[in-house]
Amino acid sequence: MRGSDRTHKSAIRAENERAILKAAEEVFAESGFRGATTGMIADRAGIPKANLHYYFPTKEALYRRVVEHIFNIWLDAANSFDESDDPVEALTAYISKKMDISREHPMGSKVWANEILHKAPVIQDYLETTLRDWTASRVAVIERWIADGKIAPVNPQYLLYMIWATTQHYADFNHQIDTLNGGRALGATQFEEAKQTVIGIILAGIGATAPALGSAAARTARNGDATAPAGR
Repeated sequence: MRGSDRTHKSAIRAENERAILKAAEEVFAESGFRGATTGMIADRAGIPKANLHYYFPTKEALYRRVVEHIFNIWLDAANSFDESDDPVEALTAYISKKMDISREHPMGSKVWANEILHKAPVIQDYLETTLRDWTASRVAVIERWIADGKIAPVNPQYLLYMIWATTQHYADFNHQIDTLNGGRALGATQFEEAKQTVIGIILAGIGATAPALGSAAARTARNGDATAPAGR
């Protein structure tokens, strides 16, 4: 097989997997693991069921891939802990990215939330290994900030729980937010204001100094169209 043929086939495979994962996120978010079927997902993706099973042999394999996908996106958002030893800079970047993820990947977040609400029947092993180890690494960074006097002596795990709960609210409860916003999704300016509010409250709560709200980005957000959809 020529290199160009292999590249073409790899591109097709990647595109098919993206379509399946997007459809699976939606169906699992709407119906849960038990209620969803691979047939429903194949229909949503617009492919034959046999094609779906070529990429994902079982429903559980597909479900775990969906869960791992959103979790890995969240993991990448926390790279700011390693990239900066300044808690204001690191937490501002982390919270900002987590808020953006809730806007861009609401279905993946809902799948995760639904799994946890049911005591993680499929991914409990993931929680006890990957999530636990990752959380311990972030706790160690926060403890170092506390020891260096950079933030108030708070419980690192409770701080993380607060960040997760607040940022993921904008995905898991977006219908409630939209309803209270007159039946419309938050506009770009509104979402930026929500983001800066969350950042400011959390940083103030741990005795850190929030970045100036007079930044170019903040000014742009304030001057933007408050009714323009922020996207999902």
